[in-house]
Amino acid sequence: MAVLPAFAPSMTSSPITEVCFVLPPALILLDLAGAADAFRIAASMGLPVRLRMVAPIQSGEAASTALGVGLTGIEPLPTQLGEHTLIVVCGATGSGEAVLSSPASKALVEWLRQHGGHGRSLACVCSGALLAGAAGLLDGRRCTTHHSLLDTLRRLVPSAEVLDSRVFVEDGEVCTSAGITAGIDLALYLIARLGSPWLAAAVAREMAVYMRRASGDPALSPWLEGRNHMSMAIHRVQDALAKAPDQDWPLARLADIGHMSVRSLTRHFREASGMSINRYHASLRLALARQALASGDSVERAAERAGLGSARQLRRLWSVHAGDSPASARRRH
Repeated sequence: MAVLPAFAPSMTSSPITEVCFVLPPALILLDLAGAADAFRIAASMGLPVRLRMVAPIQSGEAASTALGVGLTGIEPLPTQLGEHTLIVVCGATGSGEAVLSSPASKALVEWLRQHGGHGRSLACVCSGALLAGAAGLLDGRRCTTHHSLLDTLRRLVPSAEVLDSRVFVEDGEVCTSAGITAGIDLALYLIARLGSPWLAAAVAREMAVYMRRASGDPALSPWLEGRNHMSMAIHRVQDALAKAPDQDWPLARLADIGHMSVRSLTRHFREASGMSINRYHASLRLALARQALASGDSVERAAERAGLGSARQLRRLWSVHAGDSPASARRRH
């Protein structure tokens, strides 16, 4: 395994030494497994943290999950936490009322109220934000959650600025993420903060995560947008574009891949994906540029990574399809 080259400062002024995953009743397994495995791999590569999993259960009980299988080896909610602990609240299945109404959920909310503040770092996956919000930990903060629970979170925490169409949102020492797989994106971001971007990239490669998303990216990734159709020919064309978005793709070459004429390709592509080939290719190139800017690259280097001839060309493409500028995106990151 690779060795972590350097340990960077954490989200708080003190280094994180423990990541404590908090499991609600009816846990969504992927909320836990995706983020926890990312941290497990990071630890095996040298990130100096230990993982801990706790739930509102009695000693020896199994934690309940949405799939109906129980998880053993989980600790009851601890009475004390170390000062340098990152708390990760996982999500549960069901409506907002279902997530918050059970006695175990209420006990978990009370535990978060007691232990989630005090300057500790907090991360919420999916509906975990509802539990944190009920505990008063999102008051006055920018945050997000699963798209089906955004209005519930707004009602629950009226002082919060609840953002939609976000993979995750960071506000000080508190991070919240959208549904399920967004927990992996958040975990990779936190690993980059606690360790280094190099480490996060190495973990993503190990997990075969196709493309890391950043906090400002929309919840619907450009790599998934326009793929909700049944045309295998258009999927082949989209696969080719996604595999090498930094390349130039003449329409004739794409038409050969789709086994149709250029005229048929342009018509069927728009019908299937809801956008033109040029718009689809541009969104993938912009996604590459966003990732480059998020990792600290200059606008010029981001343009190069996206397969564009110059920073000016990137700015022009960005202005047409994204509305702001690469420089403003770089400042946000």
